[in-house]
Amino acid sequence: MTIPITELERAINYWRSRRPSQGEERRLCPEAAALAEPYAALILHRRTEIAYEALTAAARAAFEAWRAEGDSPP
Repeated sequence: MTIPITELERAINYWRSRRPSQGEERRLCPEAAALAEPYAALILHRRTEIAYEALTAAARAAFEAWRAEGDSPP
């Protein structure tokens, strides 16, 4: 399965709305931070999708939790 960059972005925004950035450094919550790494890699390499298997365990967990909340496309 591949994940489009748009879905990663939606998942990051979901986590940012549920758990806003904190501290003076405005650090992301762990879920958004885990998803931000593959998102940044896609941008850096000018790609539009990533293989699900390429995500770290933390990123997979955050992505699956987002999908389970019903905020993802069918």
